[in-house]
Amino acid sequence: MRRTLPLALAATAVAASAMAATAIPASVVAATPDTVRWGPCSEKAASSRLECATLNVPLDYRDPDGRQIEIAISRLASEKPSQRRGVLLTNPGGPGITGLGYPAALAASGLPRKVLDSYDVIGFDPRGVGRSTPVTCDLTPEQQKRGNLPPYAHTAADVAREAGNARTVAEQCASSRTAWMHPHTTTANTARDMDRIRAALGEPKLSYLGASYGTYLGAVYTTMFPGHSDRIVLDSSLGPGGYDVTAMRLFARGLEDRFPDFAAFVAAHPEYGLGATPKQVTAEFFDLAKRLEAKPVQGYDGNLFRGITFDALYSDANMPQLAKTWQTLDTDRPTPPNPPLPNMENFMSARFSVICGDSRWPETVREYQRNVAVDRLRHPMLGGSSAGIGPCAFWPDKRVEPPVRIGDRGPSNVLMVQNERDPGTPLAGAQKLRRAFGKRATMVTADQGGHGVYPFGANTCANDAVTAFLTTGQRPARDLACAAEPSR
Repeated sequence: MRRTLPLALAATAVAASAMAATAIPASVVAATPDTVRWGPCSEKAASSRLECATLNVPLDYRDPDGRQIEIAISRLASEKPSQRRGVLLTNPGGPGITGLGYPAALAASGLPRKVLDSYDVIGFDPRGVGRSTPVTCDLTPEQQKRGNLPPYAHTAADVAREAGNARTVAEQCASSRTAWMHPHTTTANTARDMDRIRAALGEPKLSYLGASYGTYLGAVYTTMFPGHSDRIVLDSSLGPGGYDVTAMRLFARGLEDRFPDFAAFVAAHPEYGLGATPKQVTAEFFDLAKRLEAKPVQGYDGNLFRGITFDALYSDANMPQLAKTWQTLDTDRPTPPNPPLPNMENFMSARFSVICGDSRWPETVREYQRNVAVDRLRHPMLGGSSAGIGPCAFWPDKRVEPPVRIGDRGPSNVLMVQNERDPGTPLAGAQKLRRAFGKRATMVTADQGGHGVYPFGANTCANDAVTAFLTTGQRPARDLACAAEPSR
């Protein structure tokens, strides 16, 4: 467990802009390919086979010969050149998360050998992140500790008080030493960077595997560059608006979609002493949150308690540790130490740049107060937080371009895969993206909980559908519902 609000909350999505509605033509990206010079990666945990390189791209694609920034890329090359069919670009989500080591992580987590043989698996740090040219908002340690969601608001006055903190962060981003980058650190520009990567690798088309926020990035890419899109896999999808105010508010529904799985687990393990029935475990959640709000225990207040619960439910494997954490908080016993996340400042700064720059958010305190009042009643576990006010409310009005509109124009080459009970990207949002894609997409839904299906999940029906698509191009003839399977 971590003592900052969840990284997983930011491992979701954003909003961008469609070719027809965009002020920056996609065609400017198809520049002369650079020569990629691969060398060893310095990532300590990365596979020894993983190679890295950097690529220069325009800061502003309206001025392709102007100021350039760096994009760091990685490659896990196919070991069977005779079976290689192209490149598979990957993104683990975010926004704000590094992706350089993701090809190695996928391989270590069970990406099938026939997929690894069929592709050079490519990772990258999106613009603004990690080893690409990074952005900063000069966030203080205290601001970083506050995390990704506003504090839980019980009243309209709570929202009004939080507005000051949100405004301060927005002003810091606008006046930081990388303020020149923030307007251009958007999903649409990252999609353009992806096409520069494709061109630099000398590939006519790009296959793609993106999770969480990476689904929106992939949806934007295949909307802007349909002719350069090969096999597009979107795992755990945001809605068609990306990581906008609607997606943020959906976190509260996602937690309540997922929580029954945890309540059943705890009820089946009486040794935790947290309730003998799912109803009792649910009551314990609200009781603990209330007690920790009144009197924090070992640094855990009500906000952090809600955050670690939400975060842990991204994976079934976290449930035993989450139950133990609840148990220690319930009995005021020592909790295990939790080091802070590395690079939290850059992660949060890049995330703000993308989600605030991609789409417009409500700009009045009153609107957030109304949203909180609605969501606190509708989804009381998290709604008072996920509907609250953040820096996007005070972001500069000027946007470089309008959002990308995801639609059904383009080749039928998108496979969506989704858990039924996903806390971070709930099924309701994925269904909206599926409808927006129309004939372009087929969707596979797995009767399981957690965030992320392929290749980490236990559902072989869903996993086999993705593997077949990536290796043969064959998708299910129609949307497919995969029944629950025993855990591995």
